[in-house]
Amino acid sequence: MSASDVPLLEARGISRHFGTVSALTDVNLVVRPGEVVGLVGDNGAGKSTLLKILCGAVQPSSGELFIDGEPVRFHSPKDSRALGIEVVYQDLALATELSVAENVFLGRERKRDGFLGRLGMLDRRRMASEAATTLESLAIEIHSVQARCGLLSGGQRQAVAVARAIMWGSKVLFLDEATAALAVMEAEKIGALVTEVAKRDVGVLLVSHNMPQVHELCDRIIVLLRGRVVAELKRGEASVQDIVMWITGAAAARG
Repeated sequence: MSASDVPLLEARGISRHFGTVSALTDVNLVVRPGEVVGLVGDNGAGKSTLLKILCGAVQPSSGELFIDGEPVRFHSPKDSRALGIEVVYQDLALATELSVAENVFLGRERKRDGFLGRLGMLDRRRMASEAATTLESLAIEIHSVQARCGLLSGGQRQAVAVARAIMWGSKVLFLDEATAALAVMEAEKIGALVTEVAKRDVGVLLVSHNMPQVHELCDRIIVLLRGRVVAELKRGEASVQDIVMWITGAAAARG
């Protein structure tokens, strides 16, 4: 296997049990550079549990995780972030009272050089410049990085959260129902942003109930049903109706 064929993220045989309940059973998943992978399933299918395991918030009962072909064990989301995994949730985890630039650098603020930096003074001009450059490179339209996030539209806030993930060198970006609360036009803009992110060789794992968008954006679609992978569909192999049938179990029943 060449270096270019090595997955950014791979899960092998992941299972998770809560007492006698099996939330996941022997799940395999691969995300490669520049690939958009959809993770779909009905409520209770195991999507949230798998996502939490992949980012270190929950430990698997069995199975292995690999980053760039190397085995890893995450004890917390901090471990996964250190290896290039970023998650954008529906609630975004943005500080609405802070500016766009402040949110992009939240927890990673730039300090001023020299004595002033040692006193803890922030280099706000540099942060604003770098944030503006990142947003511009992703074609994100926000009138000013000094704008307060709470005054932005839902789609713009979602875009800021994605830009923050890309700003910090994400290898793999998880989008957890990122367009669920957005209007159609804003959801389309986030879809275009996902495509742009993938062009940078970032792997994207898209968790969504928006089947038309999943069908349009994803190179592969992983379908979970009662904690098991029941289908892995490549682009063009299935219609939206086919995907829904796999999610509901009708496709498997049909044989």
